[in-house]
Amino acid sequence: MFRSYHFKWCFILIGILAGSTFVIRLGEVRLWGIGQVLGHILSITFLIFSCWLVHAFFRNLKLPIHNRARIIISITTAMVIALGIIYYYDQYLPPGLVPPREAMTGDTFADFLRRLMAGFYLSMICYIVFNIVYTNNILQKTQLENEHLKQAHLHAQLISLQQQISPHFLFNSLSTLKNIAADTDTKKFVVQLAHVYRYLLNYNEHHVTSLSEELSFIHSYLYILHQRFETALDVNIEVPDRYLDCLIPPLSLQLLLENAIKHNVLSPEAPLHIHLSVNSKGELEVVNNCRPKKVTTESTGLGLQNIKDRYQLLFNKDIRVNDTQETFTVSLPLISNERNHN
Repeated sequence: MFRSYHFKWCFILIGILAGSTFVIRLGEVRLWGIGQVLGHILSITFLIFSCWLVHAFFRNLKLPIHNRARIIISITTAMVIALGIIYYYDQYLPPGLVPPREAMTGDTFADFLRRLMAGFYLSMICYIVFNIVYTNNILQKTQLENEHLKQAHLHAQLISLQQQISPHFLFNSLSTLKNIAADTDTKKFVVQLAHVYRYLLNYNEHHVTSLSEELSFIHSYLYILHQRFETALDVNIEVPDRYLDCLIPPLSLQLLLENAIKHNVLSPEAPLHIHLSVNSKGELEVVNNCRPKKVTTESTGLGLQNIKDRYQLLFNKDIRVNDTQETFTVSLPLISNERNHN
C-alpha cells in the first residue's frame, strides 16, 4: 500500500520547498537561531506531509463519486488540515522556534485569509506533484504490462512456429486424406481435425477471440476427444446466445478441458463430467467432477497460470478457482465486445 503513496517524492518536495525558502530569504536566515531554522523546517515538513497523505489517500481510495467531486474533496480537505497546522504554528509554537517575520499571533480576518491562502497553495502544490508522479507511475506500469504482453505473445508465436512442421503440407495431406477416405466417419474426423489445427495456427494472430469462435473450436476439439474417450467423457455446454459476442483469450477453454482430462480418471463406468455455463455474475464457469488419478500426474501448472496471466495483462481481471473434493471450478470473466482488445 505504501508504494502507492510515493513518499520518496513527498520528501523530495519537502527538501525543495525548504531549500528554496532558505535561498530566497538568505539574508534573514543568517539572523535566525538554530531553533528557528528547525522550526521552519518542521513546519514545512508537517504541512507538506499532511497534504500529501490526504491527496494520496483520496487518489487511491475507490470512491463511488465523480472524479471532479473527488478532486474538490481532496483539495479542500488538505487545505483545511494545512489551515489548522498553520494556525497552531502561529498561535502555540514557542517563540524560539518561529522565525521573526513568520510570527503572527493575530486573529484578524487578514490573518485568516493569509493562512487560508497558504493552505490552499500548499494543497495545490502537493496535489499537482502527487498526480504527476501517480500518472507517470501508471503510464510506466501500463508500458511495462504491454511489453510483457508483447514478449508473451512473441514467445507463444515462437513455440507455435517450433511446433509447426510444414503446416501447408499437413493441410494438403488432410485434404487428400479426406478425399480418399472411404467412410463418412473418417471424412468427418479429418474435417474436425483440420478445423482444430487451423484454429491452433491462427490464434497467435489475435490476443482475444469471441466466445462463439472459441466454442466453435471446442466443438471440433470435443469431437476428436470423443473418438478417443467415447462415453468416458461427458461435456455439456449451456451458454446463452447473448454471451456469444463476449471476448476471452483464445484456447482458454481448451486448456481447461485438457487440464481436467490430465488430472482425472476417465472410464465408461465413471465418466468425467464437464459442464460449461454462465453463472449469475456473468462469468463463464467450467466445472468438472473430481476423480483424481491414483498415480499423480506431474503438473507444471502452466496451463492455468497462462490463463491467469493473459486475463491480467489483457483485461486487468482475475479468474476464480474453486477446488473442492467433489468438483473443480474455474470462472472466467466474459468481456463485453465493446472493449475490443485486438
